[in-house]
Amino acid sequence: MQNTSFLQRIFAIRGMGQVVTVGIGLILLCAAFSYINPYFSSGRNVANLLRQIAPILLIGIAQSYVLITGQIDLSIGSVVGMSCMISATLMTKGVDPWLASAITLSCCLCVGFVNGFLVSKCKVAAFIATLGTMTIARGIAQIVNGNYNTDSIGEGAEVFRTFFYYGKTAGLYNTIWIAIILWFIFNFILSKTRTGRHIYAVGSNQEAAKLSGVPVSKTIIGAYLVSSFCAGVVGLITCATAGMGTMDAGNMYELYAVAASVIGGVSTFGGQGLLLGTVIGAGIWGVLQNGLQFAGAPLAIRNIVIGLIVVVSVLLDVMLRGGKVQNILSGFNFLKSVKS
Repeated sequence: MQNTSFLQRIFAIRGMGQVVTVGIGLILLCAAFSYINPYFSSGRNVANLLRQIAPILLIGIAQSYVLITGQIDLSIGSVVGMSCMISATLMTKGVDPWLASAITLSCCLCVGFVNGFLVSKCKVAAFIATLGTMTIARGIAQIVNGNYNTDSIGEGAEVFRTFFYYGKTAGLYNTIWIAIILWFIFNFILSKTRTGRHIYAVGSNQEAAKLSGVPVSKTIIGAYLVSSFCAGVVGLITCATAGMGTMDAGNMYELYAVAASVIGGVSTFGGQGLLLGTVIGAGIWGVLQNGLQFAGAPLAIRNIVIGLIVVVSVLLDVMLRGGKVQNILSGFNFLKSVKS
């Protein structure tokens, strides 16, 4: 009885059903790719796969926060590129790596604040506002080092590279630990605090939330700050990985962020989604990329498959939120009753 009660409480959580469904899908994908190529499940590949998934999880968290408020952030990829270029440029100019990281994250938070201010205070559509800041952030990434990629960040930044990418703690790469720690922090905020309840309330019905005393503008700005912060951290990881700044860093990450969120069950209509689902969504993205590569599928096919999964996930969300699935099931039940 206790087990049944526990399961009932788990599945009573809104969105948990979809999380379990995609979780089963992730397990089946891993089993299929392991069967196709046994090296897929080797310890070395699993460690590298987790390290590849970590940045996708972080940008998935970024997009999830914004999507749950009923908005979207198209600037994530450009903020990653801006973070990579600003931090690398500062380090090549002799700035201490940790000071460079602090300055970089501050610049990223400025982009998040501008996004939130434009959307919540100026009432600019999120798509337009973040499309504009996406272009601006990419321009900053290009201009910060005179429209050139940077040189190597040098031996003085070895500690920085070790912390963000190459180092290991308790057998796991530090990149994975960074993603895990940030996930726990932001999941706690979203699921256990008043701020989290406000985020869901704003996404469910902004006008009702405002009448209930929820600080709508502050909540939306906060969600965009989380988004830009996570994107900034991914930019630092990208810089540590390459050992230099590249102007095209973060390219297409907007798609990856939406994929991790939507596949994991975060609704594009706002007000619904769990960061646990975002973990699974990022995992599915990483497993598909890695597994299809082992299966010999070209990059174009991998992109098509992931794109199709995103479209199907959004379509299912639209159908479920629009009540079309319930109408179809009701129709089947009606036909059954007529036949009997």
